[in-house]
Amino acid sequence: MEVFWVNVIGLLLIAWIIWWFWLGPKHKAGKEVAGGEKLHILVKDGVYEPDRIRMPAGRPATLHFCREDPNPCSEWVLFPDLEISAELALHQETLVEIPASAPGEYPFTCQMQMYRGVLVLEP
Repeated sequence: MEVFWVNVIGLLLIAWIIWWFWLGPKHKAGKEVAGGEKLHILVKDGVYEPDRIRMPAGRPATLHFCREDPNPCSEWVLFPDLEISAELALHQETLVEIPASAPGEYPFTCQMQMYRGVLVLEP
């Protein structure tokens, strides 16, 4: 009987982990923001907010990241397709310069890819 409960608890724990990291509410379609003169991205509670940013292609831009999450995973933001990475200071604004780039969707993540966002550059 003990083995049964250990297996049930183990399966529930696995289901919870899958939900929390991949299916939970923080991974649903997030807010979408069109780029303005000063675009702030909050890093808090395991997410980027907004997590989808629309900006015009072909023009450089500056993203203002404000990290409030002390989790070590949130220390860096990576834009692999643009070959950009930046260390985010805790409770301070960090500027990330985006060069003029071609239209497309450019994902950005933390170093473990748990925090996720998309930069959409439109023609």
